[in-house]
Amino acid sequence: MDDERFLECLDADYQRLRAVVADALTAPVPSCPAWTGADLAAHVAEVYLHKAETMRLGNWPSPWPPTFDDPLVALAENYRGLVGEFVARDAGDHSLTWYGPDQTVGFWLRRMAQETVIHRLDAELAAGVQHDPIPTDLAEDGIDEVLVRFLAFGSTEYPEDFGEQLPECDGRTVRVDTGAAGWQVRLGPTAITVERGQSDQEAGVFGEADAVLRWLWRRADDDAVRLDGDRWVLDKLRAMMAIATQ
Repeated sequence: MDDERFLECLDADYQRLRAVVADALTAPVPSCPAWTGADLAAHVAEVYLHKAETMRLGNWPSPWPPTFDDPLVALAENYRGLVGEFVARDAGDHSLTWYGPDQTVGFWLRRMAQETVIHRLDAELAAGVQHDPIPTDLAEDGIDEVLVRFLAFGSTEYPEDFGEQLPECDGRTVRVDTGAAGWQVRLGPTAITVERGQSDQEAGVFGEADAVLRWLWRRADDDAVRLDGDRWVLDKLRAMMAIATQ
């Protein structure tokens, strides 16, 4: 996906999120326990402000976090500020990020597009409305991002966050497959590795890109995808994803 496409997806999902959450401010968010729709709007507003300030300052903003009087107003204001920072910069410009291999504005552009589509799903769940389909290109990019940058990178850089879940892994593999694209996830006891392509595996997660992305982020249950093979390793992947994306 190119930068223009990320901006297009970011705007479409922001507009949907804001419209839906406005009617669900007091409703619980099933995918984010203890949150209401207002909490969700405030969280996304805070994320937008944090990334805009990080690019503007060249450092993590401090003091943090902010407080908002009106989460919907803050959401709109901070979205405009975030997009303003993206428009003023090239994707290849330097920016501090939490992902060591990519210290660019483009990292945040991709991350914010993916952050927004996941929280758009949360807003739809809170409102009890049918979710809008996730475009295939955005969903496949999101699968790659969450497997490589959250799961694999997180297991290497922050293994302590995974507690006993990581040492229990024994090298078994899971195939994540959308038909058009596939990833091989090897669950090792010291690190998780992800490769594109096919090889032998003990289990697989199969489905449309939209459904697979939602399953990996725990915004969809097992019936949204087809699970095949060793149930232990599938459950282990699910548990590891819960830690990586918390």
